[in-house]
Amino acid sequence: MLTVWGRENSTNVKKVLWLLDELGEMYQVVNAGGAYGKLNEPLFLSLNPNGLVPCLQDDDFILWESNAILRYLAERSGNPDFWGSDPRQRASADKWLDWVSSSLPVPFRQVFINLVRTPEAQRDMAAVKNGMVAFEKQWAVVDAVLAKQTWLSGEEFGLGDIPMGCFAYAWFGLDIERQSHPHLERWYQQLTQRPAYRKRVMIPLS
Repeated sequence: MLTVWGRENSTNVKKVLWLLDELGEMYQVVNAGGAYGKLNEPLFLSLNPNGLVPCLQDDDFILWESNAILRYLAERSGNPDFWGSDPRQRASADKWLDWVSSSLPVPFRQVFINLVRTPEAQRDMAAVKNGMVAFEKQWAVVDAVLAKQTWLSGEEFGLGDIPMGCFAYAWFGLDIERQSHPHLERWYQQLTQRPAYRKRVMIPLS
């Protein structure tokens, strides 16, 4: 059976658990990271020397880095909805995994860490402002793409929608004033209708 090490409220762990549920895979979760600890213990470091989650065990095969895990699970499943045989279709969806990783984590930390995890009196509102500007710029890119297609993966939901979906939930869950991005908002509402998304991503922000 597949084993995922990680805490369920981690953005990167959410990605993996969401895909596993979409694929209908059987798996178990070993709570690790945050309040659960374990990341500096010899057993976990023997699996992932970086001391980070998620980490996937598939029998004797060990894999870390969340996007690598997503690609592996999609390939392993053979499900064409998540890892099609056409290289152009696959690449068009796959690019979003890298785009999200390079474009959203910094503004996410600037906004989320300050507004969710930092007491109000200690918040760096200049960082929040900078993060909001960066987010709106990136959402405009996404909105323009979604004006032309139903999903980031194309006309059907797929792998390319998963990393962005985790950040989108945090964005729309914050009590902030946002610019209007109607195609992004339509896409997000589509996500909220997916049972696996509601189960694995739409949990309290913490």
